[in-house]
Amino acid sequence: MINRRCSRTACTEPAVATLTYVYADSTAVVGPLALRAEPGTYDLCREHSRRLSAPRGWEVIRLPGDDSGPRASSDDLMALADAVRRVGLGEGAPDPGQPPAVSRRKGHLAVLADLPEA
Repeated sequence: MINRRCSRTACTEPAVATLTYVYADSTAVVGPLALRAEPGTYDLCREHSRRLSAPRGWEVIRLPGDDSGPRASSDDLMALADAVRRVGLGEGAPDPGQPPAVSRRKGHLAVLADLPEA
């Protein structure tokens, strides 16, 4: 189990969520606690993750997660959260084997089209 503290000043509570800003999309993404601390992300305790608000004109996306701590998962939402973190940090290029993206907004975030079942 990873033992990190909330990034908010003077807060000593254990972190249960990770906040990532996607500046190009004016979006804040709050998801399950990342397996490791990354530059440009913020670990938040339960209370601060619930009370998070974004500046006017920004969107907050809250991904469901387990508040008990981080864990490896192949779940689609975890993959999305990891992809958003990588894009927010300027890492990685889209995998050509991935399904095509259907953009709902301009910027980095997109909705992926479902693959037809075989």
